[in-house]
Amino acid sequence: MKFLQPPDWTPAKGYANGVAARGIQIFVGGQIGWNARQMFESDDFIDQAGQALRNIVAVLQEAGAGPEHMVRMTWYIVDRLEYNQRLKELGQVYRDTMGRHFPAMTCVQVAALVEQRAKVEIEVTAVLPEEGSR
Repeated sequence: MKFLQPPDWTPAKGYANGVAARGIQIFVGGQIGWNARQMFESDDFIDQAGQALRNIVAVLQEAGAGPEHMVRMTWYIVDRLEYNQRLKELGQVYRDTMGRHFPAMTCVQVAALVEQRAKVEIEVTAVLPEEGSR
C-alpha cells in the first residue's frame, strides 16, 4: 500500500489524499451504529460512530483483514454541525478502534439515512495484500 501525497500539497490531517494498493479487494457495505443484533444502544453521534467502526472491524476480520488494510472510507452523516463540533471526540473513538491508519476519506451530509435512528453510516474499501506482494 502506498499513500499518495503530492509533494507541494499541505499534508492531509486525519485522512489520505489517495492510496494505491494491490491485492484482494474487500468491500464493506455501509455500517451504522447498531450492534450485531441490529439494535441501537445509543442515540449519541459519537457512540453510534464508534459502533459503526467496530462493525467495520468485525466485517474486515471475516476476510482476514484489519483496519490497516483500509484504502477508502465514505462517511454519511445527518448533521455536519455536530460532526464538526465533536471532531476531537470522534478522532479519539476512531483511533481507539482503527488505530493510526487514515485511508482516503470522504464525508457527506445527507438528509436522512434509511434507519431512522441512525446518525452515521460508513462504508469501506480495503485491500488485503496477496502472498508476496506487500
